[in-house]
Amino acid sequence: MDLLNALVAFANFVFVPAMSYGAQLALGALGVTLIYSILRFSNFAHGDTMAFGTMCTILVTWGLQHLGISLGPLPVALLALPAGIALTGVFLLATDKVVYRFYRRTRAAPVVLTMVSLGVMFVMNGLVRFIIGTDSIDFADGARFVVSARDFRTATGLDEGLAIRTTQAITIAVAAVAMVLLFWFLNRTRTGKSMRAFSDNEDLALLSGINPERVVAVTWLIVAALATTAGTLYGLDKSFMPFTYFQLLLPIFAAAVVGGLGSPVGAVAGGFVIAFSEVGVTYAWKKIAGYVLPESMQFSGLGQLLSTDYKFAVSFAILVLVLLFRPTGLFRGKSV
Repeated sequence: MDLLNALVAFANFVFVPAMSYGAQLALGALGVTLIYSILRFSNFAHGDTMAFGTMCTILVTWGLQHLGISLGPLPVALLALPAGIALTGVFLLATDKVVYRFYRRTRAAPVVLTMVSLGVMFVMNGLVRFIIGTDSIDFADGARFVVSARDFRTATGLDEGLAIRTTQAITIAVAAVAMVLLFWFLNRTRTGKSMRAFSDNEDLALLSGINPERVVAVTWLIVAALATTAGTLYGLDKSFMPFTYFQLLLPIFAAAVVGGLGSPVGAVAGGFVIAFSEVGVTYAWKKIAGYVLPESMQFSGLGQLLSTDYKFAVSFAILVLVLLFRPTGLFRGKSV
């Protein structure tokens, strides 16, 4: 019985939160990886792209709620998500046309494009704050839990209760669908194969008749979809605050580098590696240890390696270690 309680506590406080957070990081890392492998620069504006897409989704959500539209147990934001993706896609295409295209045509070095993305990041950050403000916004509605702790305890008779929030279940389900669709698109469609060819060898792809501007446009649209979906899922799960998305840039880049920058599969794996590392290191293991360890070996403290305030420090430490000892990542992406 104690072992079952320990497993439930682990699922409740570590496994389910890490799976949800990992899915969000994986979607964000996929966007970073696509831009790096196809457009060949590190996009520091990706976190604020997530914030912009989430902002658009929130504004549409408010409009739908004002009209009295509801999805029952599901958040209305899911209905607003396609509109948020479309608005973000238009914004990214306009940004590419106004900013990035000039540097791409002059064959500027990747570091130049990276510095340009820093400028875009500040503009997007200021724009989001100006439009929607800086306060925390909770826009999740519908049912709060898929499984509540009280119902779980009543059904199982265990001391520990398993609580799975609706936003966590939606995050994992939507992220899984998005990843499957992306990998299907890249591997099965003609446009996806063109993007992969462009990523492998730009000059050979151009000689084969591939339209580079079309590849760039499709890439930005996919990035808009991934960033808006990731940002909206994160906002539903934890609430929306623009500055938080700027902070998310570190674990997202860490996930992309750990998995192998340039490798979509690596981006997904890296997202979950970072998520489980952050949650595992900052969780207080005293409760779980109380179920599985004898009394003589019980923790005197909380059994927490680091405070949750240092969550992003875990991502930074992993990023540094990977860059030092395996810069190509777990799946041997392009060396940074």
